[in-house]
Amino acid sequence: MKPSPISPTIDLDKNGAQHGHLRLPYSRDDSAWGSVMIPIAVVRNGDGPTALLTGGNHGDEYEGPLALFDLARTLDAEDVGGTVIIVPAMNYPAFRAATRTSPIDGGNLNRAFPGKPDGTVTEKIADYFQRELLPRADLVLDFHSGGKTLDFIPFCAAHILPDQALSARAFAAVEAFAAPWSMKMLEIDAVGMYDTAAEEMGKVFVTTELGGGGTATAATVRIARRGITNVLKHASILAGEIDRRPTRWLDMPSGDCFCFAEEDGLFETMVDLGGTVRHDQVVARIHPIGRTGVAPQEIRAKMDGILTARHFPGLVKAGDCASVIAVAG
Repeated sequence: MKPSPISPTIDLDKNGAQHGHLRLPYSRDDSAWGSVMIPIAVVRNGDGPTALLTGGNHGDEYEGPLALFDLARTLDAEDVGGTVIIVPAMNYPAFRAATRTSPIDGGNLNRAFPGKPDGTVTEKIADYFQRELLPRADLVLDFHSGGKTLDFIPFCAAHILPDQALSARAFAAVEAFAAPWSMKMLEIDAVGMYDTAAEEMGKVFVTTELGGGGTATAATVRIARRGITNVLKHASILAGEIDRRPTRWLDMPSGDCFCFAEEDGLFETMVDLGGTVRHDQVVARIHPIGRTGVAPQEIRAKMDGILTARHFPGLVKAGDCASVIAVAG
C-alpha cells in the first residue's frame, strides 16, 4: 500500500506537550501547493497507556472540539502517565465549514474507513487514522452530538460486540465517563465507521451523543469536559478519583428503535427528549405544507421506551430519522 501523504509537524513519540498539525497536501485554485492543516496535540510522559481523543468527526458537532481544544491547552505532561493524543476536529474541512460532511469532496469521514492514501481528501484522513493513530491507541474516545439535524439526550455509549471481553471493557469506560445517560448502542449504518475500524483492531472505543441542533450548551460541554477527565483516570493515564455521577443505562435492542419520516413536511414532536413512550403512541407528526386541510402523517412508536433523539429542524424530508427510542438497560 502507498504511504500516507499526511505528515505530522510534531514528533508523536516525544515526551512533553506538543502542539502542531497533520499536514495533508491539497492543491486547489487559491493555493497551488496548499495543505489541509489538521490541529493535533500530543501529551506524553514515559511509557503507559495511550488514549486517542477525537472530535469533529462530523463538522457541525461542537462539544468535542470545545472540550478537546481546552484540554490540549491545559493538560500538563507532568500529570500524565502514558500518552494522550488529541485531535479536536478530525474532519477539519467540514469543521471549518460547519457542515457534517467535507465541503471539498462531500465525504462523510465516519463512513470513509479504512480510507485510501491516494483517494479523496476525506479518504486520506481516514487512512491516516487507520494506519498511524488507531494502532497507537489503547482507548479511543470520539465525541459526537446530533449536529444540525438531530437532538439527543446527553449520553455516552459503546457497542455490544462479539468479543464480550472487549465489550465489557468499553462499557466500563462508558460508566466511568458518567454522563446522565449511558447507552448500549445500535448503529443503523456501521459500514466504514471509525468505531468499527477501532473495534476491529481490538481497541476500547467509547463515543457520545451530547445534544445537537448544530450548537452546544453549557451543560453538555460540562459533561464532555468531566467525562474526558473521568475516562483518563479510568485508564490510569491521570491520577485521582473519578467524579462519578448517577447515570441511567439504556439499550437499543433492534431496528424498531428508529422511526423515519415517509413524507416531507413540518415536523412536530409529540414527546420531549427523555419522555416515556408506549408502543403505538404517536411520537411525531408531519404536517403537509403544500395546502391546507390535509391531515398530518402520524409517526407511531414500535416499542415501549424513552425518547432518546428527535429530528431537530422544523422541516423534515421523507427518509429522515424522525425519532429514536431506547429501553431501560
